[in-house]
Amino acid sequence: MYNLKIISSTVRPGRKGPIIAAWIAEAATKSGHFNVEVLDLGEVNLPLMNEPHHPAMKKYEHGYTKQWSAKIDEADAFIFVTAEYDYGYPAPLRNALEYLLHEWGYKAAGIVSYGGVSAGTRASQALKADLSTLRMVPLSEQVNIPFFTQFINEQGQLVPNEISVKAADSLIKQLARWTKGLKLIKEDRA
Repeated sequence: MYNLKIISSTVRPGRKGPIIAAWIAEAATKSGHFNVEVLDLGEVNLPLMNEPHHPAMKKYEHGYTKQWSAKIDEADAFIFVTAEYDYGYPAPLRNALEYLLHEWGYKAAGIVSYGGVSAGTRASQALKADLSTLRMVPLSEQVNIPFFTQFINEQGQLVPNEISVKAADSLIKQLARWTKGLKLIKEDRA
């Protein structure tokens, strides 16, 4: 099985990202392809990038950076769960990405976005562009949930419609396939 890190990008009080991250984590676990861990940026709580050395050097001085590096390095694949803020993805996610460089490379990345009428699609497009510069492979399959609050029940769980369930299934299947292929590239340190 592959190690999948699901990164929930929102940090502000009242956020719904962890609800959506829990749903996609359950779906990925049920697939049988992945050992799943959710990394909630609201709990990771990285300060605004303050390492004195460029991430390419991997000369981290802060304990939280070393912990973040270890968590990301052990991943074989990612799913980023992102809201859409001002037509883009949240700043804490950008900050978390920029803390590291080599740890992200040669890994497949899925995206689950949510929002209003746009379903977070503008955020996912911006995120895809940035992920590829970190040598990740962002998949074309993704889950985009419009008017997402209508799918959150009284118990605080996401109860998605059939479209979102099918999209998640497709994303997870492709993520497993790409992870298998990229593992060879990742392990070739030449």
